[in-house]
Formats: sequence, C-alpha cells, structure tokens
Amino acid sequence: MTDLYERLQETAAILAERTGVESHDVVAVLGSGLGGYPSTLDGAVAVPYSDLPGFPIPRAVGHAGTAYSVRMGDNRVLLLAGRPHAYEGHSMEAVTFPIRAAVLGGARKVVLTNAAGGCGDGIEPGDLVLITDHLNLAGISPLMGPNDERLGPRFPDMSDVYTPALRDKAHAAAARAGQELREAVYFWWHGPMFETPAEVRMARLLGAGLVGMSTVPEATAARHMGAEVLGLSLCANRAAGMSESRLSAEEVIAAADAASDRLRHLFDQLLPTL
Repeated sequence: MTDLYERLQETAAILAERTGVESHDVVAVLGSGLGGYPSTLDGAVAVPYSDLPGFPIPRAVGHAGTAYSVRMGDNRVLLLAGRPHAYEGHSMEAVTFPIRAAVLGGARKVVLTNAAGGCGDGIEPGDLVLITDHLNLAGISPLMGPNDERLGPRFPDMSDVYTPALRDKAHAAAARAGQELREAVYFWWHGPMFETPAEVRMARLLGAGLVGMSTVPEATAARHMGAEVLGLSLCANRAAGMSESRLSAEEVIAAADAASDRLRHLFDQLLPTL
C-alpha cells in the first residue's frame, strides 16, 4: 500500500481533474446548517466523496458527502458538504484525510464549521461563535504515530491554531452581513454521547465556552501542514446541566436549520475575502 502522502497526492490530483481547478485557495467544511449552501452558488461543480479515494462517506444526519468547487471573488473555494466523525468509528487518518488532501492541493486557508453546545457565559442558542482556541480531552490526535516530514514537523507549534487575522476578517464579514460574532474556546469530546453535566462543569472551569464532537482533528492536521485555520460554531443548545430540557440530536438539527440563512449570508461575505 502506498503511504499517506502519496495517497493524498493521488486524491488531490483527482480532485483537480474532476473540478477543472488545479489549485484551490480556500477549503471550507460545511457543518450542520450549511449543507445546502452550495445550491445557492452559481457554477458550483459537484464531486461525490465516493469518487475521491480516501474520502470517508459521512453517516451523520445532515452531512451529505459531496465536494463543490466554486469561484467566490478572487478565490477558488472548495466546499466540503459533510464531514466524517471519530464517533462513527473512523480513524484519525480518515477523519483528517479530506482536509489534508485539500491543503496538499493548494488550499492554504481552512474554514471549519460545526454545531456545538454552549457552556460559556453570554453564549446562547442561535449565537454564531468564532473559535479562539481548543481543548482536546478526547485522548486522541491525528498526529499520533510516525510523522511524515513532507506533511509537517514532528512537533508543530499550536500557539495560534485559529489564525487571529482570519478572525478579524470574519468579524468584518459579519458586520457587512449585519451580524455579530462572539468568541470562545472549544472543548472536544469525540462522542457520540452528549457530555455529562460534570464534564460540562469541567469544561467551564478549564475556560471553554463551547463543547462539541468535531473540528479539533481537522484544525490540528491543517496547522500541522502550515495552513491557516478559521473555526466557526453555531451554538445549537445550552450544554448538559445548563438548561431544564434534555439534549437531543433533533434539537441540534432544528437549531442549525433555523440559523442556515444567517450562516449563508455570512459565508457570502466571508469566503471571497479570505
């Protein structure tokens, strides 16, 4: 079997051939609430994940499994509608493969979106929140195992995983869209169960304002390869122990659907400027 770097090269070449774009500038993972976004864009070229070797097929509700290539302003943007999750049984290599292939194919700006539980003061359901940093309490990392220097260094600096300059651009885009973005630290458990109230209390004590089940592996892999990262969460609900209602996947999906128009307007303003 060929090594990871060679498989990423192969998939990046297939993606370029299928989209007709030699190199994309930006790659964006469309989490909950953004799955239908590509249908609003003229000229988007669709490529099913099943046509891209190494791309796992997502099984979570609302994650379609299709890549779209589209020009937005001066940027060639690759939109990944759907992501694989560790809780589905995928390895860290599989979870990060789509992002790594896109970065190896030229995308030096990475936008990661998700729906998350809010546990920080002032973060309420429906808020859009920029991720400033993360806490990885899942006990796993995409960088475990042998390191390939062609992808990145053995010990990458994680001082600024979420690029401050990209957050500034996101705030400016939100202002143009008539919106406001909050900021918070994201706390990653791999799931698939929602966090317990005790775990949420721990997250709060450690400084987190969001809890969720994705994003951190992709952000880590992207920074390992030297790409810049922007993280954006939709607060879909108050985390466990912080409201009287019980948590459910249906609640998260409903909140994402309710926020979809705001997310799309924000992306219309943001992606051409990165």
